[in-house]
Amino acid sequence: MKMAHLAKEMGHFIWKKKVWWLAPIVIMLILVGLLILFSQSSVLSPFVYALF
Repeated sequence: MKMAHLAKEMGHFIWKKKVWWLAPIVIMLILVGLLILFSQSSVLSPFVYALF
């Protein structure tokens, strides 16, 4: 619930203040976080390790 609120606030901030350079940074942080999350304990971990 709080993560959804945080994402909404971040999106509103980027849209209102027109700081478009911040959007790719936030997207990359989310993708790296998801990669770490999936590589820790998942059936997908051999495929994630194969990428590197």
